[in-house]
Amino acid sequence: MNARVLNTRLGTLTLLILGLFLCNLFFGSVHIPAGAVWDILTGQPAERAAWAGIVLQSRLPQALTALFSGAALAVSGLMLQTLFQNPLAGPSILGISSGANLGVAVVMLYSGSILSTVFAAFTGAFIVLALILYCSVRVRSNVMVLIIGMMVGYLASSGISILNSIAPPESIRSYVLWGLGSFSNVSYRQIAMYAGLLLVGLVPALLLIKPLNTLLLGENYASNLGINVRRTRLYILLVTGFLTAVVTAFCGPISFIGLAVPHGARMIFKTSNQRILLPATLALGAVVALFCNLLTSVPLTNGLLPLNAVTPLLGAPVILYIILSGSVNKQP
Repeated sequence: MNARVLNTRLGTLTLLILGLFLCNLFFGSVHIPAGAVWDILTGQPAERAAWAGIVLQSRLPQALTALFSGAALAVSGLMLQTLFQNPLAGPSILGISSGANLGVAVVMLYSGSILSTVFAAFTGAFIVLALILYCSVRVRSNVMVLIIGMMVGYLASSGISILNSIAPPESIRSYVLWGLGSFSNVSYRQIAMYAGLLLVGLVPALLLIKPLNTLLLGENYASNLGINVRRTRLYILLVTGFLTAVVTAFCGPISFIGLAVPHGARMIFKTSNQRILLPATLALGAVVALFCNLLTSVPLTNGLLPLNAVTPLLGAPVILYIILSGSVNKQP
């Protein structure tokens, strides 16, 4: 791909991010005139005080949360697909999301409290992450690490099922609602901390571009070039696990973005070069998440659309195309 085409496609993604971000501010379940939204964003007094609260306290942090979350999940998916040489690998495959789910289930279903869900999700996710990192040091094969992560995920799901069977109905309902995922869980006061945490993971991800490119050629070739494969695997698992844990803790489990977006980026940019693909995946993840968040604001009779009811509508067709086209058997 020549530089002109590359710059055009990256520029298009940038414009899509900007356009969808503004759409998330101007459109929502509550109708606010575009002129009023513009006045609020430019610091002028709003016609109604409630409108300023909706735009600045709800829509703005929700749009920022979607932007950062989509980028983090998409990059995590790309790194895991590259590490495991498996196009169906995603952030949830290592069981880290299931660990976060179990932590939240213990708090919501056992104690009945929803105030400490973020801490509980962090705790569950990082316990699983620590276990997987320990196993990755002991095990040489990437396939074995993948299987261990899946087994840990099954164990966490079993624990959740047991807790569901003994919990009161009202607690189960709260847990189910959390499990639907939402970008609205991060408040205006939390957004700076949330973005900062994700940047802590995204910056090292960008620094891993060279080892990721080398891993595409195979572990033996990477070792011959001086890459410490086991150490690189540890770094990738740590970065992807951290990003997945942060997003899941604050927003709940979000499906398909981390799995499908890297394939979308490959189809658009027609390359496996991580120097191009990783930034492109980051940008496309932000675009998809912002678009999904916009779709959730479609008003329904009984409320808004759940996030995890929207993401499969975009992600599942991509995965089906990858499988039916035979790309699932090709190197990511």
